[in-house]
Amino acid sequence: MNFQPAQTAIAHDITNLHTLLMWVILVIFVLVFGVMFYSILKHRKSLGHAAKPFHENTTVEILWTIIPALILVAMAWPAARVVIAQKDTRDSEITIKATGYQWFWGYKYLDHGVDFKSRLTTDRKQIDEYQGKGSAKGEHYLLEVDEPLVVPVGKKVRILTTSNDVIHSWAMPAFGVKQDAIPGFIRDTWFKAENTGTFRGQCSELCGKDHGFMPIVVKVVTDKEFQEWVGKKQAEAKAAADDPNKKWTKDELIARGRSVYEGNCVACHKADGKGTGPYPSLAGSKIATGPIADHLGIVLAGKNAMPAWNALSDTEIAAVVTYERNSFGNTTGDALLPADVKAARK
Repeated sequence: MNFQPAQTAIAHDITNLHTLLMWVILVIFVLVFGVMFYSILKHRKSLGHAAKPFHENTTVEILWTIIPALILVAMAWPAARVVIAQKDTRDSEITIKATGYQWFWGYKYLDHGVDFKSRLTTDRKQIDEYQGKGSAKGEHYLLEVDEPLVVPVGKKVRILTTSNDVIHSWAMPAFGVKQDAIPGFIRDTWFKAENTGTFRGQCSELCGKDHGFMPIVVKVVTDKEFQEWVGKKQAEAKAAADDPNKKWTKDELIARGRSVYEGNCVACHKADGKGTGPYPSLAGSKIATGPIADHLGIVLAGKNAMPAWNALSDTEIAAVVTYERNSFGNTTGDALLPADVKAARK
């Protein structure tokens, strides 16, 4: 067992530091236990040796204090150099904001106007595979997503991490990167990939029941391919942008809300709306069948185990609230318009 093959200078430094310190530890282990077992065997009672009581030895005590201290300083010097380098995000060429959600990642390219969510795509049948049921696990089981993070090779990429709900951690072992994503805070880290390819990591901070289902995939491409990808994503975003003047019908909002629900809510409230554990059922609930303003308020501000979903657009929130109030056996017959969501945010 070893680390993933290093793909950045920092990852190489971490691997070399790990190897160096393991050799130091091994030498200390051999010396300490060698002296200990030699003393035990060479001076045992069966050879005629008698215990020699003594109270203290100042020289020995000074030595066993100074020598470990010097060893620790010698080990700390290269370790501190690597840690400082890990935190040096100056002169970055691309900045990406990574937001952790339960249980997927959202990415926003601050320099390019590209914004998307990255979710697990492993087939549920593979996850449910047990005692002959389900289907065999694939090559990238629990490490595959619908939208990977795309970056150019040889460019310094700064990652800003934060969270929409609980503490997550953005980790990419091949890049030597691990940075916690904390609600209400912005932390940063960086990497510069040396080779093109696809690299995989996972959230490495326990964040709830689906913690193991929010992988991180980074696709490193040439600069030309990156520019083409950015252009494509910008065009897609422009085409998919909602017309602020559109008059939505209830049926249109329900159809749109279904896709929003499946992409953001189904992990907790389930496909049938009946919820699980601390996540309440939406079927027949007082919220989903009560005043629509209260329903909207909970989606915007969150409550208990449910985080605030104010990162969704006005149209997405209007659509999902309308969908929840007219699905799962709920028949309120009402609809929430994007303009109502926009007014409620103020």
